[in-house]
Amino acid sequence: MKHLSKGRKFHRKTGQRTALMKTLANNLILEERITTTEAKAKELKPEVEKMVTLAKNQDTASLRLLIARLPKKAAEKIFYEVAPKYKARHGGYLRVVKSAEARMRDGSAMATIEFVS
Repeated sequence: MKHLSKGRKFHRKTGQRTALMKTLANNLILEERITTTEAKAKELKPEVEKMVTLAKNQDTASLRLLIARLPKKAAEKIFYEVAPKYKARHGGYLRVVKSAEARMRDGSAMATIEFVS
């Protein structure tokens, strides 16, 4: 049974899955737009939105939590640059746009995830 099973596994073990999400979040924050598979983009969106909400508090505890979850450069960027832009916004900081074309080698549905301006 699949009761209380949240999230996708991506055919990876727990540590690999955590590292994948951490790397995707890092790249998204630093570049502000990435293209990945649709499933990965949908998994990444709530995680990064929670980080933006945390960064909106603008206190030391929030910054330390972000540094624990992300590389320092990405944590500082989300805290000092990204979060202040969304101070008046109540959620919905990211958008997932599905691509018309599938990936060439395996036919995976692709999507672009980006910050809302």
